[in-house]
Amino acid sequence: MKRTLDQWLHYQLGTHPQAIAMGLERVRAVAERLELLQLPCPVITVGGTNGKGSTVAYIEAIARASGYRTGAFTSPHLLRYNERIRIDGTEVSDADLVQAFEAIEAARADIALTYFEFGTLAALYLFARAGLDLAILEVGLGGRLDAVNIIDADIAVITTVDLDHQAYLGNDREAIGFEKAGIMRPGRPCILGEKDPPSSVLRFAYEHGVYCIRAYSDYLIDHLDSHWVWREPGFSLDLPYPQLKAPAQIQNAACAIAALRASSLTLADTAWATGVAATAVTGRLQRWRTDPEVILDVAHNPQSVAQLVAWLKVDPKPTLAVFSALKDKDIAGMLAQLAPLIGFWHVGVMAEPAERALSAEDWQEQLSAALTPADYRIHPDVATAYAAALADSRGRRILVFGSFHTLEAVMRLPQPEAVGV
Repeated sequence: MKRTLDQWLHYQLGTHPQAIAMGLERVRAVAERLELLQLPCPVITVGGTNGKGSTVAYIEAIARASGYRTGAFTSPHLLRYNERIRIDGTEVSDADLVQAFEAIEAARADIALTYFEFGTLAALYLFARAGLDLAILEVGLGGRLDAVNIIDADIAVITTVDLDHQAYLGNDREAIGFEKAGIMRPGRPCILGEKDPPSSVLRFAYEHGVYCIRAYSDYLIDHLDSHWVWREPGFSLDLPYPQLKAPAQIQNAACAIAALRASSLTLADTAWATGVAATAVTGRLQRWRTDPEVILDVAHNPQSVAQLVAWLKVDPKPTLAVFSALKDKDIAGMLAQLAPLIGFWHVGVMAEPAERALSAEDWQEQLSAALTPADYRIHPDVATAYAAALADSRGRRILVFGSFHTLEAVMRLPQPEAVGV
């Protein structure tokens, strides 16, 4: 009998003994059997610590506004696995995914693949058959040893480099930068989206003959009252401010523009502004309810939390937090930044993924080191924490953040009112 999509996803959790297994040999071997190592269209690969998903969305929206047919692969998903693979702006169907997984299973034989490797190969399989003008691939973890890196991208983007996933990538920006830089290719452009990238990134580019296009150097961003300007020598764009509200979204949109400017595509004059204005990404300072106001954000490390802090300072209101995070995250760093701006913390214990979850006792230890007992309450799960925050809001804003899993738990609850970004 054919497996359903849910059955395939459950099956994939057991096809490799490790949930995360860095390395390209296994996934490259299967891709070679399926003739997927070179897509029949230009490819932009987007890596970085934060801003990857938004940058992919900006590239996709601008290219589509110019009439190009795009494929976008992102991770993780919030509610449906299908969110990970979009063709021409639309999530692929269960049937398409099942077909791809069947082909991958037949090709892999005795090669063990992880859940993420199955998904990467499925995206490449579907993109190869979709008649695309452009494929955009988001790195899952790191870059050098991430499954996406089996593809030699025409253009690489590194949005930011900061501390996250240290167990896999290293304990400082230099080590992490080296891993991110692995998506670069000799003689091809790489967009560097932050003003001061680690020296390891620049050294990798120099040693491998990569043409770097750097933010605030090779292209500039001017903030004006009603709009912003992207410019490079001999070319400029007047653009609307994005509907995505975090201050870093200008930087992400600028990265996307630089990547498309470096590509072989010819963009319509109107596509730049249309695409920037149209871009929306679930869970990025998304207004989920208005009464009380509920904001969802996937911030899960100190750099992304710094963006939350900047936004809260621009829009200061009494705020409650619904918070949960995984134990491999810098929880102390996140709490330290946000503590002065949050009136009360409702913290939910997550049971899944079990190997990365904190117990109630673990949470007590984390919270008591950063907050007073009057500032927080620990709940058995995120849903209970959210219900308590709603009951406690009294007109105060509620900020839900800390993990994709935290947002998923809230988004799956019945909502009396939900609104778009």
